[in-house]
Formats: sequence, C-alpha cells, structure tokens
Amino acid sequence: MRIILHVDMDAFYASIEQRERPELRGEPVIVGGSRERGVVATCSYEARPYGVHSAQPMSEALERCPDAVVVEPRMSLYAEVSSEIMEILGNYTPLVEKLSLDEAFLDMSGSRRLFGEPREMAAKIRADIQEETDLTASVGIAKNKFLAKLGSDLDKPDGVTEIPRGSEREYIAPMDVGKIWGVGPKAKQTLNELGLETIGDVAEADEAWLRSELGNFAGHIQSLARGEDERPVVADSEQKSVGSEGTLRDNISGPGPVADQLRGHCQTVARELRKKELKARGVRVKVRYDDTFSLATRQVKLPTAADDSKTLFETAKTRLSELDLSRPIRLVGAAAYDLIDADQAVQADLFASSSADQESELEHTLDAIREKFGDKIDRGES
Repeated sequence: MRIILHVDMDAFYASIEQRERPELRGEPVIVGGSRERGVVATCSYEARPYGVHSAQPMSEALERCPDAVVVEPRMSLYAEVSSEIMEILGNYTPLVEKLSLDEAFLDMSGSRRLFGEPREMAAKIRADIQEETDLTASVGIAKNKFLAKLGSDLDKPDGVTEIPRGSEREYIAPMDVGKIWGVGPKAKQTLNELGLETIGDVAEADEAWLRSELGNFAGHIQSLARGEDERPVVADSEQKSVGSEGTLRDNISGPGPVADQLRGHCQTVARELRKKELKARGVRVKVRYDDTFSLATRQVKLPTAADDSKTLFETAKTRLSELDLSRPIRLVGAAAYDLIDADQAVQADLFASSSADQESELEHTLDAIREKFGDKIDRGES
C-alpha cells in the first residue's frame, strides 16, 4: 500500500525571519522587494487576512496591510534552513523528492514498522522539524502525490490532513477546481467558463468533450480530479539550476541596458557554479515586464559545459533578440541549467579544448584573488 506524505513548511521565508527576529513574532511580515517596485515572495499568516499573498505587487500589499513589516529576502539563509529540513526528512526515508526550498514528497510505503501509522509518521516528522529548526510544517497524507499535496494545504498552519483511503474521489469532489495541481488562475478561468466549478465537475465531465475543449491537458487534469496519480516519488539530490535575478529600481528597455544587467547576473551565476564545483550545459535568460508583470524566458544550450561568466553571457545574449526589449522591464535574470560535476565535464571534454576552459581557469584565479583581497575585483568585460 502506497503511503505518500507531502511536507510543506508554513510561510517559510516569513517564519524564518520571525524566528531570527523575535520582535516580529505575531506581526504581519512581508518578505519581498522594495516598497515601491518589489513583489511579495511570501508573507506571515498575520498578513494574510488583509489579502496579502505571494506574487502580489508590494505596493498593493502595503495598501491592504499598511502596518506590515517588509523584509528583504535572504535566500542563502533560507537555503541553509531548507538543507536542514531535507536532512531531517532523509532520516525517515531515502525516497524524498524536493519540490522547492520549503516542500517535499516522501514515500513512506515501507516505513510502517519503523514509524507507525501514517499520522504517527507525520507527527514525528513535524516534531523533529520544530525541535531542530523552531519552524512548523503542515503534512498531507494520501495514496498518491496529488492527493498528498492537496491535503497539506487544507489545515494550515501546523496541521495534518489524511485523505481517506477508498473514498478519495468523493472527498475532493466539492473542492474548487483551482485546487487541482497545475491549474493556475488562467486555467481555472477557462474551466469556469466551461461550467466546471468544482473538482467533481471535472471528474464527471464527458472525456471526449473535455478533450475537444482542452486538448492534451484534459486527460491529465481529469485523472487528478478522479484522485488518480501514478507518478512515483523520485529522489533527486542533484541541484537542477543556479540562478541570479534582481528587480530594478528604475525600468529599463533596449538591448544595451538589458545586456548590462544580464552580464552582472551571469558573473554571479558563474561564481556560484565554481564555488559548488559544477558546470552548466545550458543557460536561461529571463525578463519581467513592468506594464503587465508578465515573465518572458529564453534558453539555449552552451557550446561546451562551462562555469565562466563570458561563455554564459555571450551565449545568453544571443537570445535577447527573441525578446521584446522595447517594453519597460523591471527585472532581469540569468540561470545555468543542466548541471554536471566539474570533474565530469573535464572527462567529457578530454579531447576538445575550448576558450571556455581558458576563461574558467582565469576566473578561478580571480576567485582566489577575491578570496585573499576581498570582493572588489571586477574584470570589467565589454
């Protein structure tokens, strides 16, 4: 019998800030960018009754909750705490699938003798997390990933929900269609326009009609709506990407200013790759437009696995022509993906030298200089 747990930390970033600064406990806390141009990353539960939520413009959040305390994100701290939590989860099962810094699936199917019934498992995990990190987590328990993830959101914060085995479909049928994993605001609007308001509506819809309206998406969401999800928990300890981005104080537009921002982010990404002894085989560029808050991304494979900023930047820059850079842009970012160990990259390129190797060697040298003399060294690339 499959036993899947979804562990979801409660208001993760905001809770860490309240832990680090006790004077913020009980106060509405918003973690995000600047008051004028930032976006809400997350907020404490004290801020949520005012209508504050993630991905909301900071200006709107502060209109709703003017007494909120705004805190800039400290991603390195959050990543460190996330590692502690994932280590705790790994004490219960090797089958831990990390979804993000603050949530993960656990396959506990073979762990009954060690940790008891599913609710006992959840209680022990939550107690360990609270004892070791002074943070709370909510847990969903079910026979599959979708149901477990849905369950973890039903009794927040610091709650446990077990989806009753054998009557899953009836249990979730009255819930809003937006609760289906993967159904965002636009998909929810489309489903509502088709007269599908609840999960049960989707489950009961005629399959052929739904497919004609939604295409390939139809089969997937209808299976979920019926409580069906055969996807396994896949343990993945490898980092999938390294990124850097920033919201700008003033909007920019045009290839020159965007490229200037992109270069700086590529330098940050490359330095992080070298620090972690990784190389990337692909690079992604991202911009967020100010007029609609919409996000646009382009990605491209690198000519060879690289950890130097010049290769990342020169390759990423080739995709800027595919983006509309005439519109006002509020955020620029870069990310390296398809990561491999640096040693593995050396073996793969044993018989092929490249300019990236020379750039990598140079930037490793610069890293050593920065380590000795501080972080004011800049290559000043043009």
